[in-house]
Amino acid sequence: MKTARRVFFLLLVLTPAAQAAPVTVQNLRVYSAPDNTRIVFDLSGPLEHRLFQLQDPQRIVIDMDNARLEGALPETGGSGPVLAALRMGAPEAGRLRFVLDLKVATRPRTFVLKPAGPYGHRLVIDLFDVQVLEQEQQSAGVAEPRAARPAEPEARREFVVAIDAGHGGDDPGAIGRRHRTREKDVTLAIARELAKLIAQEPGMRPVLIRDGDYFIKLEKRQELAKKRRADVFVSIHADSMPGRRLSARGSSVYAVSERGATNALAKGLADEENAADWIGGVTPEEMDSDVKKILGDLTLTATIADSLALGADMLTALRAIGPLHSATVAQAGFAVLKSPVPSVLVETAFISNPNEERKLRDRAHQRRIAQGILDGLKRAMPRLIARRGEPAGGIARAAPAGGDREHVVQRGETLSSIARQYNVHIEALRFFNRLGDGAPATGARLRIPSSGGDG
Repeated sequence: MKTARRVFFLLLVLTPAAQAAPVTVQNLRVYSAPDNTRIVFDLSGPLEHRLFQLQDPQRIVIDMDNARLEGALPETGGSGPVLAALRMGAPEAGRLRFVLDLKVATRPRTFVLKPAGPYGHRLVIDLFDVQVLEQEQQSAGVAEPRAARPAEPEARREFVVAIDAGHGGDDPGAIGRRHRTREKDVTLAIARELAKLIAQEPGMRPVLIRDGDYFIKLEKRQELAKKRRADVFVSIHADSMPGRRLSARGSSVYAVSERGATNALAKGLADEENAADWIGGVTPEEMDSDVKKILGDLTLTATIADSLALGADMLTALRAIGPLHSATVAQAGFAVLKSPVPSVLVETAFISNPNEERKLRDRAHQRRIAQGILDGLKRAMPRLIARRGEPAGGIARAAPAGGDREHVVQRGETLSSIARQYNVHIEALRFFNRLGDGAPATGARLRIPSSGGDG
């Protein structure tokens, strides 16, 4: 009898079904960006898969071993520049086959993601348009000669604002508690409103970093801004307070920091925002590379001072449309803000607050927020144009002469009075001299940044 039980147990162990239960394909999503399409499969566990391409017509096949589909296949085809349709079959027992019918020749990439944020295991298929990739490579190869061609005089170059709608695609951002509003939808709506307003301003031009529901990794957001010759970078978000603290409200503005966060809230927020690549879907190899670049890319003292001044202008303008959560620009290690141009992250409101969530869903309020951001940009624009050494184009503000200056603190002077004396922002003064919140000591020598601004 014992022998029979042993044989039965051995057969059970060797049976494939006993070795591993089938992996369930729980859902799939398709996101179409201007230059690629991403297909995401939600899985119940790790999955073995194979991908191969077929010609005439163009299509891609994904075989999944020991897998089954849960429910019906959602409608996915016909949208975006690459994918025409998606079909599914089962060529043999225990295997799923997905066929992607394509509109153009593509270069596929596939990788798996471990559980992160609201998601479990995922299989990601990225489809890149071959023609677009070749055009980008050609553009990169001739970038310098193109810049040297006769063009509009540099002195009249438009002031370019890169508008970054936070999150997107598989990264929804924070979720409202009453209406389940997704941060990625709110930020895109505000970004589009801001772009419309900027487009109406003489001498200004908007650049939307994200203009649809798709994921862009943090590093690429700055690359896109640089490619479009942005003068400033504004990342739009909606804040959230964990737990049951529903009363938190108001707008905040953040800049990057070389020396750690100014407070625990700023550090926690930066950690959450920097996790976007894990949630949105970046390969482990890309993540390792990006971290190394970020750690080696913070020689940005002057840019950070300009970012702090821009943030102060933004807070002044946002105060006119609603409450502020913080009246000063906070700092932390935001990966998306590590840029050679002045960059700020605007937390427009608390989506975790039911009242503010309701306002964030309202188009008129979205437009008011966009107007506040624009007003802040217009306050900073003359100073930033002067900083790049060009005429301000009808806005009377001369570029500062010489480099940084020095001031010896006299008895009774405050940072505020010194900032007014030199027409600089108090936040920039604090940052340049690594000062805390207290008054400077009499006799202390302060560096005065040359960026100028409204004190």
